[in-house]
Amino acid sequence: MFDRRMFLTTLTSFALCTATAFADDVINVAFIPQENPEKLLGDIEIITNWMGEQLGQPVNGFVTFDHAAAVEALRNADADISFMGALPFVLAEAEIGAVPLVSEVYRGQPSYSGRIFVRKDSKIDTLADLKGRDIAFADPVSESGYLYPLDLFVDAGLFEGTQGAGDFFANTFFAGGYQQAMQAMANGLVDAAGASQYADLLLTPAQQTQIKVLGESVQIPSHAVIARPGLDGAVKAKFSAMMLTLNEPENRYLLQYLYGPDGYVVSDTAAYDGVRAVARKYGFIE
Repeated sequence: MFDRRMFLTTLTSFALCTATAFADDVINVAFIPQENPEKLLGDIEIITNWMGEQLGQPVNGFVTFDHAAAVEALRNADADISFMGALPFVLAEAEIGAVPLVSEVYRGQPSYSGRIFVRKDSKIDTLADLKGRDIAFADPVSESGYLYPLDLFVDAGLFEGTQGAGDFFANTFFAGGYQQAMQAMANGLVDAAGASQYADLLLTPAQQTQIKVLGESVQIPSHAVIARPGLDGAVKAKFSAMMLTLNEPENRYLLQYLYGPDGYVVSDTAAYDGVRAVARKYGFIE
């Protein structure tokens, strides 16, 4: 059984912050490290400056170690708002009562899948061929970067649950993000990577031609922007409205600093029912 509280508490100390203190009048926004941290920090500076101008109050952005640390930052009110994947949102919802504000639209869709990637020259053609091999996942609290790709092996009858993965794979690594997992696979450090449907776009064009998809999950609701419990309703409404203005033509250039979605829509909590079911299946929530 997955020990949620122990896992989240352990990772709290790993949060990386761009500021040393949190002022009462500042909106603190957590970002998850899906891509190169150095690039992400530059993006955060640009987008939070814009957010502050729109909201009329300071916005402090910081990068967490991973999804779990973002959940814990919300729990402790070190973050007011967080960009977050579907699984950690469901976990944050169950653990602390977090609420979704807006969700990403990417390539015209409000959902995406998780995939297993391998190199074309690996002579790996089926999921079963990965027995005794090394695999890198993005994050242990990630839907497309762990749980849904893992579920492909379970559905194929290759092993049961997260514990069975330890016997099936030679080594299982959590790389810290999509890009890191994909680079580990592309560079031959591991045999396969479990990551987002679009994670191959984080590789160089040359690398992209050298990899293939071994398996693909069902569709997953896109990443969301969520708020901690207790955050003032007026702040949540104002922040949500600001995020939706990114859909306007004059603001769309800013989307490149927010993981590159097509835009945002108001979150539909019912869309996450499938994620809740998978989270229960693997003991992430009760």
